[in-house]
Amino acid sequence: MTLYADIQVRRGAFDLALELQVEPGEVVALLGPNGAGKTTALRAIAGLLPVGTGRITLDGDVWDEPPRVFRTPDRRPIGVVFQDYLLFDHLSCLENVAFGLRARGVDKQTARTEALRWLETVGLASYARTRPRSLSGGQAQRIALARALATDPELLLLDEPLAALDASTTLHVRAELDQHLRRFPGRTLLVTHDPLDAMVLADRLVIVENGRIVQQGRPTDIARRPHTDYVAQLVGLNLYRGMASGTTVTLTDGGTITLAEPADGPVHVAFPPTAISLYVDAPSGSPRNTWPATVTGIEQHAHTVRIRLTATPTGPGTLLADITPAAVADLHLTPGQPLHATLKATEIHTYPS
Repeated sequence: MTLYADIQVRRGAFDLALELQVEPGEVVALLGPNGAGKTTALRAIAGLLPVGTGRITLDGDVWDEPPRVFRTPDRRPIGVVFQDYLLFDHLSCLENVAFGLRARGVDKQTARTEALRWLETVGLASYARTRPRSLSGGQAQRIALARALATDPELLLLDEPLAALDASTTLHVRAELDQHLRRFPGRTLLVTHDPLDAMVLADRLVIVENGRIVQQGRPTDIARRPHTDYVAQLVGLNLYRGMASGTTVTLTDGGTITLAEPADGPVHVAFPPTAISLYVDAPSGSPRNTWPATVTGIEQHAHTVRIRLTATPTGPGTLLADITPAAVADLHLTPGQPLHATLKATEIHTYPS
């Protein structure tokens, strides 16, 4: 019962072309920047947007294959949770959850009984008679999820389901959503631009940039081996490309990096910002990777401070370093300040590009 989608859609100057599969019990996250085509892909799978060319099937049952076949959304076994939930304000929470069942021909009493069961499942049975306008963001999200699951869909589509929540609510609701998805036997496609949502909720990530898939795999593999600058920024790594020969990598954009272990051929070079140390004066001991650098930015990141630097012509260009607030004070850091940056070769990770 695999969902297979070969989606090709052109909207003005934007061209989306991607191919993906979702297996039963699997949560796949479409992750990418705004405008990458994630929601367009989800809407095409839902039948809200016909594909230009391509094919969408579930276990061989064709949903969309222009120009011969197009199955409307109400004839697809799907449940959808939209970013702003789209609950019906004129209906109670119970009637909202029962809506999909009633639309599929289930009698009123059976639909309400099943809806109440789902409200109990998401912990909101006491809100059965409440109207959506009285709900918090987290409660509305759970009602929208219950409405989507009540019809026993074979495919659950989640479009930025946590984006409308405030930070204090997101952590709790994300954990609840994770529990529901682990129990859901169907296929789940999650659209998000939040890497934490994707890493926590998904079994597999599909990274989309400019309408194309640039990388896919398990969250741990993506985090360890980013292939694009966007993915590297998501997982918090410095990423470069170059040609390795022994323990030296000549970088594509100029400069060199010395490795602890030899490599050969085209490689990605990745390392965390914590692997960079900063000094006012040139460090003693001649570390293998030491470059003159200039501070170009200073940003607070949780309990650390992220320093953006340029290290040219011998270094890798732009560098990110994470240091403590105390180190910022000791170094008297200001934009434009010259420093010396060192990189621990043992923390460098290389893999084929």
